[in-house]
Amino acid sequence: MTRFLLAIACAGMVSVSIPVQVDAGVIDRACRTSGRTAATPQMCRCIQAVANSSLSRSERKKAAKFFQDPHMAQQVRQSDRRSDETFWLRYKAFGERARQTCS
Repeated sequence: MTRFLLAIACAGMVSVSIPVQVDAGVIDRACRTSGRTAATPQMCRCIQAVANSSLSRSERKKAAKFFQDPHMAQQVRQSDRRSDETFWLRYKAFGERARQTCS
């Protein structure tokens, strides 16, 4: 029993001392892996913060794909689908907020 309690206590101490990586968010991860020179960690975190307050979770996932496939953005922009049009308006507003906030 003593060994069991000691093991639990040690496990608790280990888990407390291990740094936990915070989920960066899909926009932040896409930004950091985009290969763009301006994609600094600070810039990507800022863009993610603006995205969190501007876009829904599904919209952030969709927007993150634009970092790897810019042509996809063009397809969405030119789409005749109402949902794409609505998304594009929100995405443009997000982009403007990010430009103003993060530059």
